[in-house]
Amino acid sequence: MSSPFQQQMASLRQPEQQEMLRNIGRGIEKESLRVNPAGFLAQTPHPAALGSALMHSSITTDYSEALMEFITPVSTSIEESLQTLEDIHSFVYSRIGDEILWSTSMPCQLGDDKDIPVAQYGSSNVATMKTVYRYGLGHRYGRVMQTIAGIHYNFSMPQAYWEDAWRSAGKPGCLQDYISERYLGLIRNFRRYSWLLIYLFGASPAVCGSFLRNRDNHGLQPFGDGHSLHLPYGTALRMGDLGYNSDAQKDLRICYNSLPNYVETLRQAIMQPHPDYARFSCGRGGDYQQLNDSLLQIENEFYSPIRPKRVTRSGETPLHALTERGIEYIEVRCVDVSPFAPLGLDAQEIRFLDTFLLFCLFKDSPPCDDAEQDGMATNMEAVVSRGREPGLRLRTWSGERPLADWGKDLLESMRDIAEALNTAHDSRGYTESLREQLAKIADPELTPSARVLREMREQGLPFFRVGLGYSQRWAQQFREHALSPEKITAFEEQARRSLQAQAELEAEEEISFEQYLANFYEQYATLPRP
Repeated sequence: MSSPFQQQMASLRQPEQQEMLRNIGRGIEKESLRVNPAGFLAQTPHPAALGSALMHSSITTDYSEALMEFITPVSTSIEESLQTLEDIHSFVYSRIGDEILWSTSMPCQLGDDKDIPVAQYGSSNVATMKTVYRYGLGHRYGRVMQTIAGIHYNFSMPQAYWEDAWRSAGKPGCLQDYISERYLGLIRNFRRYSWLLIYLFGASPAVCGSFLRNRDNHGLQPFGDGHSLHLPYGTALRMGDLGYNSDAQKDLRICYNSLPNYVETLRQAIMQPHPDYARFSCGRGGDYQQLNDSLLQIENEFYSPIRPKRVTRSGETPLHALTERGIEYIEVRCVDVSPFAPLGLDAQEIRFLDTFLLFCLFKDSPPCDDAEQDGMATNMEAVVSRGREPGLRLRTWSGERPLADWGKDLLESMRDIAEALNTAHDSRGYTESLREQLAKIADPELTPSARVLREMREQGLPFFRVGLGYSQRWAQQFREHALSPEKITAFEEQARRSLQAQAELEAEEEISFEQYLANFYEQYATLPRP
């Protein structure tokens, strides 16, 4: 008798399933530091010609004024998403003078914390909240860490798929609860196997020495003349202790076994004071150094490689949106910016991400206990720091297993999905991408992390110089890419409207920031308990 997974694989050839595969929704959020021509962090404010960072739907900032974020709308076409991202880059380059966008996840040369300008969004309450949140991150983790860039990949299945799957399952409960449960199953499997993405696409095995100027317990090794630090078999240092992991969050166990439990574990982390952060003011005498003194100020502070998401309404918390309307899509957050691709990723990587996420969705996904969570964390740490180490073994349910063997088996298990995607899109791209990943398993030197270190070694250059070289190369390419007059006009109008929307929001403000913040946090207090 075939397993449910095998039955699902067989059904992918059916016309209705093929239509489903053609209508997967995806969106890309790509971060890049703005740097001056010499490769140092830009000290200039977010250019007004790009519009309002608060209200613009495609061009905004993340932590710093210099950390730009480009957002594509939801699309069912990989080519369309990448073209939109390319157009955004080209327009930005036409408005930032001689500045360039940094080409890697790990940052350029940096000064001290004081040299990293925190993003500003205007005088409205929501703008103040965004900036205060960032001040809080700086106090808690240091501003330097907040200069790390990444790519977030948003993925959703079409509504028709969910309705068909729900009917086939016998209509258990309501449809939205079924959708949320299935997305949580995807997330649990993603957490089980995301080490594979880190191995295949990690592109941050080294950092500029300036990133760790004031730290001596980092565990990295000097590279060459010591201007760079690295791990010989490292893959994605941004996903380890140097990046978006913190000692305070290490004991935080977020439960993905049900949506109510996920919401409740995050809610507690947001509502319960944390002694380490009590020294930072959260409003005493009007001084806001952070939003609150809890382990998490808001949901976004939980640094997870994947998140369940729902588009929020104005002033609504993400947890309230999830509770009221369920999971709408998932956000993958562990993708490095690749220096080898002008946009930081390419179509082949996206094709594999789609294949991988469908595998995580279709494969049986039992609940996860604390022991398994510990194993996931151990595997992630091992691949981040030693992913290309010969003979590296990872933890499985039945004991340890060589990464190469496990990775190959996982990729082979995705072959039917890749072939079905090929058929749906009349392309060979998905199986070709799968073949490329199998080659990386067979030869670690083909991975992006190995390529970065090889270029540093063969060219005798520190990490900073390699990053600057690619940044300059892609800058020239984007500056030579002429946008049509129609696209330029559309971007200019979008910028104008965003500035107008910000001005209107600031003029309409009627309550104090203190009251705004109290209303916001009241949503957490009133969430239903599981």
